[in-house]
Amino acid sequence: MAVIALVLLLTHPALSFKGASRGLLLWYKTVLPTLLPFMICSGLIVSLGGIRLLTAPVRPVFKRLFGMSDAGCYVMVSGLLCGYPMGAKTCGEFVDEGRISPSEGRYLLSVSNHPSPMFLLGYAAPAAGAFLPVPLMLAAIYLPLIPMAFLSRQIYGAGENSAALPESRKNRQSFDQSMMNSFEVMIKIGGYIMLFSILAEFVEQIQSVSPAAKACLLGIVEITTGIRALSRTLTGIPLGAALCFVSAFGGLCGLFQTRSVLKSPRLSISHYLLWKLLHGCLSMAVFTLLAYMLLPGR
Repeated sequence: MAVIALVLLLTHPALSFKGASRGLLLWYKTVLPTLLPFMICSGLIVSLGGIRLLTAPVRPVFKRLFGMSDAGCYVMVSGLLCGYPMGAKTCGEFVDEGRISPSEGRYLLSVSNHPSPMFLLGYAAPAAGAFLPVPLMLAAIYLPLIPMAFLSRQIYGAGENSAALPESRKNRQSFDQSMMNSFEVMIKIGGYIMLFSILAEFVEQIQSVSPAAKACLLGIVEITTGIRALSRTLTGIPLGAALCFVSAFGGLCGLFQTRSVLKSPRLSISHYLLWKLLHGCLSMAVFTLLAYMLLPGR
């Protein structure tokens, strides 16, 4: 596989350069300024013991409804606010540090790593134009997390007994350590975005498939390129449903980003992939149902 990739890079340097440039610009202009400050601040909050303070507004609901520990509530909040792959990164670190049990870590990994509202509002929803109301898309992406959480909790046996280990077991990082760790993660993310943008560039050159099928394939490969391609080839409810699936699934690029930050051996990337496929299918189904109910004639 690596040999094939190398041959393609050598025989199509212009396409490779174009894809790499597009990926690095996406990372530099969008992902880096959006995600890096959250990563640094998140590490600082954890090091200073501010988890309970930050999660106070949502902790009663998350603990009672979903059976999450205090640290688990923070994993969920970080994934919601920051988007891919911050939820998985925090989840893996908390398992390794003993802040959450492995069973709660598996449970949280299934529901805490998803697109942020900022990405949906700033990129995905505008791609659909006036057709896709923002509340409808947010509902289609986030409502499936509720049944997924109940199902995952039953499968992995997580609940109120998922207590953290004693304070002495927890690792504390200095501000400089937290910042350097964040830089390392961002470089990994940038590398994967560049590589999958090159792959997306090659996919766009395929002439033997229809534009709609090509757009769907791009969405599976890389989320931002796929959303842009889908908005050019589909319309109406099929466009909204496809955008919801792609956004919830996160693309193969998002999967590899998650794998790169998920260092804990007790968390399975294959299980995570199955949950993301389920999330994508449920989001697509919820959007289609709500669209036919609320958007007649479209």
